[in-house]
Amino acid sequence: MSTDLHVLVVEDEPDLANLYAAWLDSRCSVETVYDGNEALESIDESIDIVLLDRRMPGLSGDTVLGTIRERNLDCRVAMVTAVEPDFDIIGMGFDDYLVKPVSKDELTTIIDQLLLRSTYDEQLQEFFALASKKALLDAQKTQAERNSSQEYAVLEDRLAVLRSQVDETMTELLDQDVYHRLCQDITRESIFSK
Repeated sequence: MSTDLHVLVVEDEPDLANLYAAWLDSRCSVETVYDGNEALESIDESIDIVLLDRRMPGLSGDTVLGTIRERNLDCRVAMVTAVEPDFDIIGMGFDDYLVKPVSKDELTTIIDQLLLRSTYDEQLQEFFALASKKALLDAQKTQAERNSSQEYAVLEDRLAVLRSQVDETMTELLDQDVYHRLCQDITRESIFSK
């Protein structure tokens, strides 16, 4: 795991926030805050992942999450909370949800999963941007023009590399039990909804 990874722990119980920070300290840069107002003051573009308690005095985690999404901050958010999930979570913009108590393994696993998802998102964004450019050039330029272009050759090579990286990352995601079950659920849902 990269030490460039910056995690913000938002937890109103200081001992618990400090425990999470200690668990993650060797893997990433960790900052802790103890209420929603401090969280909103601390969250900026440097934050990669937010571990967010849902029930806090003052600003709730739900409000903090909503503000993060309204600001269009490019970070992953995992709710780490004692609040059992209910149907209200469907409309919430978090990336994952852990119910306390959580172990060190659970916390580090969620960090790894969120980081992997971010990698996959970046790969897909670049892949589709380049695929769009290739499709435009394919429609506008002749085969001879494309064959003689060094830039087009580099574009094709990069697309091939990205396609392989996306496939590898997707395989890694699917190898994780959570994603395997998710794909099974999606498949079952699509079969039963027909």
